[in-house]
Amino acid sequence: MNLEPMPLFWLALTLGGYLLSRWLYRRSGRYLLSPLLLVPALLLAVAVPLHTGYAEYASNTHLLMLLLGPATVAFAVPIWQQRGLLARHWPALLLGMLAGSTVAIGSSWWLASALSLDGTVSRSLLPRSITTPFAMPVARDLGGVPELTAVFVMLTGVFGALVGGLLLKWLPLRSSLARGALFGVGAHGAGVARAQEVGGEEGTVAGLVMVLMGLLNLFAAPLLVRVL
Repeated sequence: MNLEPMPLFWLALTLGGYLLSRWLYRRSGRYLLSPLLLVPALLLAVAVPLHTGYAEYASNTHLLMLLLGPATVAFAVPIWQQRGLLARHWPALLLGMLAGSTVAIGSSWWLASALSLDGTVSRSLLPRSITTPFAMPVARDLGGVPELTAVFVMLTGVFGALVGGLLLKWLPLRSSLARGALFGVGAHGAGVARAQEVGGEEGTVAGLVMVLMGLLNLFAAPLLVRVL
């Protein structure tokens, strides 16, 4: 089996950058050093002088994308573990997720219209508020570009985690359910990591809501296809 040097280079750079940024973030606690910010910046700094496009990078690191399948299946674990929480608070969680999903999709469509984005980019932007393993199939069903959606998801998560921390100071959210749902609905994976820093219960709720938001939008995708 022959291994090309460039795929190995990009794989090593991505994984090495992730491990380094995670170590730096844990030691410093500075959000600017988190993997969500530092790794893309590192990859971009290397890709630009090498004239490497995103399509080439994605092709060289497709093995990492294959991990999204097992990650999606693993999302069933927190749902089962928190079935008691779901049974007690399902009306509030369902209402919050429906409201959050409606606002996310509506604001995405408005933003795409305001910026006069073409149809493909607009449809790639719509699933930005759900986690990547769910967002990419939804984007494909809507006629968007899954890889472009992954970029929008990352940007939304980073921004949502930052704003979510500020909202906790301004909004009178006293329960761990409300604080966790705030991050899970609006900032998916990055929000879950930020919620975990706030508290263990908040992180659990955020992870659960993130998964349920993904499933909700995945099942709603056929309806969105007809509407759009």
